[in-house]
Amino acid sequence: MAYNDDEINMKAKEEAVFFEKVKNEVGKVIVGQDYMIDRIIIGLLTREHLLLEGVPGLAKTLCIKTISDVMHLKFSRIQFTPDLLPADLIGTVIYNQKSGEFSARKGPIFGNIVLADEINRSPAKVQSALLQAMQERQVTLGDETYQLKPPFLVLATQNPIELEGTYSLPEAQLDRFMFKINITYPSVAEEKEIMRRMSRDRDIKVDRIIAPEEIQKAGAVINEININESIEDYIIKIVFATRNPVDCGIPELKDMIEYGVSPRASIFLNKAARAHAFLHGRGYVIPDDVKAIAHDVLRHRLILTYEAESDGLTADSVLNKILSKIDVP
Repeated sequence: MAYNDDEINMKAKEEAVFFEKVKNEVGKVIVGQDYMIDRIIIGLLTREHLLLEGVPGLAKTLCIKTISDVMHLKFSRIQFTPDLLPADLIGTVIYNQKSGEFSARKGPIFGNIVLADEINRSPAKVQSALLQAMQERQVTLGDETYQLKPPFLVLATQNPIELEGTYSLPEAQLDRFMFKINITYPSVAEEKEIMRRMSRDRDIKVDRIIAPEEIQKAGAVINEININESIEDYIIKIVFATRNPVDCGIPELKDMIEYGVSPRASIFLNKAARAHAFLHGRGYVIPDDVKAIAHDVLRHRLILTYEAESDGLTADSVLNKILSKIDVP
């Protein structure tokens, strides 16, 4: 369904209020972490997968489980370990001796929100099995191919401080995650509230206030969010500055970037900026929407040189330089 400018603005405002109620309901359990909650909702609305990185104990799993409860979604958690097999992830085909027939036993990948906990602890053959489901949204068991029911979202987590027994994610797999989200520690006030809530031995119940069908409808509205050509040009300039910084007027980054970001970066910047505008009640994208999600979309796609890393530069600091130099429309 196509909307005119007034209709899309009105629709975005209505839906933004509704998703604010979702965040408030999640807030009954989760203290703070608004940034993570917003990004997970954007992933659901755009049907794109997210990679979360943070030290243990920052409520990543609890936040994801609570969001799935509030949104009436099927939640699956897979603990990735070195001995995990692809069949543990996608399922297998079982032979029934009584009937003489084979039947499919579906694995935990058949969910709406799939938490791939510590994804970098499993070898490449397991990660590649997950990759098919992420990219094609289908799983093959024996001779049968099964479609994964929408919404389908993989949320993978990594521990940044414990590297023993881990396998680095290939660049091709990293590129398929729309966001890489860095989860930070709570503030003093938030930590005090967490301590008070979690020290009491009681379960906090949340209401289911949205159905999967409504998430699908909201995603269709995002496709109609207006993005001006000047904003599109702004996105392209940011992307090309990671590939040819000299041509883009940032010569000081010439020896800092080994490889720039892929075309998926511009696609995801566009989609995520639309979703960000939607959640803020606007039917149109502004430059601040692009800036708000730029680091999350680009940080895991940007490969720095050895010299840059030895100088203590990070992908985020390089992106800060690029965003400060590119003219804002």
